[in-house]
Amino acid sequence: MLPDALDNLAMHLIVPFAAPLSQPGRDTLRALALPQLGALLAHWAEVTRDDGDEWSFSAPHERALARALGWAGGDGCLPWAARSAAADGVQTDALAWGLVSPVHWHLGTDQVSLIDPATLQLDDATSHELFDAVQPLFTSEGFVMLYGSATRWYIAHETLAELRCASLDRVIGRNVDAWLTDDPAVRLVRRLQNEVQMLLYTHPANERREAAGLPAVNSFWLSGCGVAQPARGREPQVDERLRAPALADDWAAWGRAWRSLDAGPIAELRAAASSGDNTRLTLCGERSDAGFEAVAGAWPRLRAWWQRPAPAALLERL
Repeated sequence: MLPDALDNLAMHLIVPFAAPLSQPGRDTLRALALPQLGALLAHWAEVTRDDGDEWSFSAPHERALARALGWAGGDGCLPWAARSAAADGVQTDALAWGLVSPVHWHLGTDQVSLIDPATLQLDDATSHELFDAVQPLFTSEGFVMLYGSATRWYIAHETLAELRCASLDRVIGRNVDAWLTDDPAVRLVRRLQNEVQMLLYTHPANERREAAGLPAVNSFWLSGCGVAQPARGREPQVDERLRAPALADDWAAWGRAWRSLDAGPIAELRAAASSGDNTRLTLCGERSDAGFEAVAGAWPRLRAWWQRPAPAALLERL
């Protein structure tokens, strides 16, 4: 589809984490009955594909959404922070912004991994207390630093304009060292991470959290750097119900979420297409994404039906 044709879509559904890489996840996928997706794919054809690997800094669903928004930017250089900051009421202007996520780094036997910030149960009062503690570390280096929400802090600086950063969705549950480059600006980020870790190690807010059985907020992750870009046309619907169970390796919950997605938004998309609306479905795994649209004409529809893949076989290619 040509870029301007994306503006004419009545409904565009993007599904992140539609396919797992792990064997337990694939076993769950193969056992799933997804009748609405199967019926839709029987008459739709793959019209776009973006192949990659699981080590790209931008996840497939982020790349797919950026294309739909008409954004420019390479891997790890998509301005999600500026977009999120604007939604949180920050006046972004022409500054380059980065998202500073307060996180818990877990020290394992052979690596340091990052747990999903959404599981921290971090409230606004505690987050403000921690933000106020670390803000001088950033401002002393020339950063503007603003509070957005309990899990979203923002910094602005010219060095963030083209700084390549791995998204949280890439780093959660993985070794953080694999996602830190040798860029001079990243070396500054690493130093700030060390200083934040030392500052927060004995912070009273963390002592209270640990006494309550909650993980300490002991570091941060920087992502989504860049200058804000305008979005074009109608924005896609991004359904994130598969994200949390996929990142937690909870494949039973992921399977339940897929069934609810199939019975809900996928069925709605199929109904919209049947009524003649211009629609698209973009399915995203951890390596690739593929876009599907209804096929026009009797012979192309018949060929699509004849060549139709089983949903699990198609999703495993992502």
